[in-house]
Amino acid sequence: MTRFIKTLLLGATALIGSTYHSVACTGISLTAADGSYVQARTIEWAKGALKSEYVIIPRGEKLRSYTPTGANGMEFTTRYGVVGLSVVEKEFIAEGINEAGLSAGLFFFPRYGSYTPYDSKHNSTTLADLQVVQWLLSQFASIDELKSAAKEVHIVGLERTSVVHWRIGEPSGRQVVMEIVDGVVHFYDNTVGVVTNAPGFEWHLANLNNYVNLRPGDAAPYTLGNDTLQPIGGSSGMLGLPGDFTPPSRFIRAAFFRNTAPQRANGRDTVLECFHILNNFDVPIAIENPDEKSLPSATQWTSAIDLKARHVYYKTAYNNSIRCIDLNSIDFTKVTYHSHPLDKIEKQPIEVIKITQ
Repeated sequence: MTRFIKTLLLGATALIGSTYHSVACTGISLTAADGSYVQARTIEWAKGALKSEYVIIPRGEKLRSYTPTGANGMEFTTRYGVVGLSVVEKEFIAEGINEAGLSAGLFFFPRYGSYTPYDSKHNSTTLADLQVVQWLLSQFASIDELKSAAKEVHIVGLERTSVVHWRIGEPSGRQVVMEIVDGVVHFYDNTVGVVTNAPGFEWHLANLNNYVNLRPGDAAPYTLGNDTLQPIGGSSGMLGLPGDFTPPSRFIRAAFFRNTAPQRANGRDTVLECFHILNNFDVPIAIENPDEKSLPSATQWTSAIDLKARHVYYKTAYNNSIRCIDLNSIDFTKVTYHSHPLDKIEKQPIEVIKITQ
């Protein structure tokens, strides 16, 4: 095995084979009044700076998946141009969109998912889990196309504790969650518009019923014996909303924040609404890793993708300024396959306001 492959697999192991306190991704989606549809998410990593890049993939590019034994997995040629945000290596796209408007992202799914065991005799149809987004965005224009093709590939982890699940959406607002349990691929319609991590998606939907009492605004006064109980402060209708950073609690919080969010007029305003909501899910670094002294936040970057406009937006822990990549400005027949760091300079710009008389 080459030194590059060893380094790549070690990087994958460090990312997905670590303890669970590093896993805290949260995804939401919103639809604008003009029909624009936005999928947004955070990505967390608390053990140091996570190598993250934006990736441009042209049409007609020949790609090959890795397997646990090297760069010897399934070969495929891209049908659609892709813009993605990657982690560790440019092949590992965590969130992205293709020129047809199909968008997808991976979310870690420890313990509850399980792939078919790796078998080298299936290398020609074997696809690494961290390359599923790269594959599906480069090949398909719809969820239904993916559903048919997913039956024909063997998805494996690059190391034994690697398990992820995926969110896939279309510009129409249709969204599914894809999970693999005991080697069987399951698709779930995601009308609630939220995804986090383990347990499985159906469990999270059932758990929502435990919070049927939550309401926006203030709770009504309540008579208890001879006393009348009244809210102490505003937003008391949401008293009991979980505030910790476990996946079940983040799912509940995201579902209620999304459901109560005002519908914005257009895609741009909806993107900004998503960023405001996801600010509530920034994970302070010391909660995850008290020994980390230099990383600003465990939430390393946040993205929002407008599927109708084909715009990719992101901000990072180092620079909260929102940046945008417009797929309409890219000629995917001429551009080369390349990637660049999300931050040119890892520093937050601060505007100094000068006061004059």
